Amino acid sequence: MLAVSRVALLVNPESGSGDAAGVAGSLREAGAEVAAFDLDRIDDAVASGPERIVVAGGDGSLGPVAVAASRAGVPLGVVPVGTANDLARKLGLPDDPAVAARLAARGTVTRRLDVAWMGERPFLNVASIGLAPVAARKASRMKRVLGPFAYAIGGVRAAVAARPVRCRIDGDGDELFAGEVWQATVASSGAFGGGAELEADPEDGMLDAVAIEAGSRAALALRAYGLRRGSVGSQRGVRSRRARVVDLDVPEATSFNVDGELVESGPVRFEVDARAVEVVVGE
Repeated sequence: MLAVSRVALLVNPESGSGDAAGVAGSLREAGAEVAAFDLDRIDDAVASGPERIVVAGGDGSLGPVAVAASRAGVPLGVVPVGTANDLARKLGLPDDPAVAARLAARGTVTRRLDVAWMGERPFLNVASIGLAPVAARKASRMKRVLGPFAYAIGGVRAAVAARPVRCRIDGDGDELFAGEVWQATVASSGAFGGGAELEADPEDGMLDAVAIEAGSRAALALRAYGLRRGSVGSQRGVRSRRARVVDLDVPEATSFNVDGELVESGPVRFEVDARAVEVVVGE
């Protein structure tokens, strides 16, 4: 049976395949009454009084919409039309936009996920310094042609060209690491990079901080293997800690990759709203 009748659809037409604009039709075919809004009109979408908010975009679109759904007290449906779609992969959501739209409209099985914050910026997957933002820049021109495989190529190029970043990481007030890293990541879901993963639980109300210490560039192949297997945290030369608050001290204008979006920041605090958003995951 139809779970809801009124859906507010937030669309990022610039994401990945460019299929986002067709999602409204798929939602209507599933029986929903749809009001569509561009991603920069989140407040208008909430004010329309929906029973469910649906976002069609990539991972970078999800954080702000998740916050809106949480504050409105309605479930969030995700239609992955980006390039990597890491959260959708983590949650086992359909990768076909039409199938995902039907689930978003009619699904009744939900999971309550944490919403992480980098300062005032919400995210659902990870925020990283070091290799990750370099890899994202190098992958950006290839995404339209190669899709998620662009991230693997970007990662290889980053491993050759990137330089270590100096930082200090504290978890709940205790020092985790101070020195140079190839990559430091603060994770909620732990999914990133078109198939890489850190061992993290998106429903536990905790953040997972992982520091890959700088060292031999040749050893980065082992790190890449661990990231693809989700086991890098157990490797020698990798520090990890689970905490509710993570402080990352970095130089001003340090590059971050936050759910696929490139931003710059100096020292920043990460916090988490436990189980803040209800996400539709099944029928």
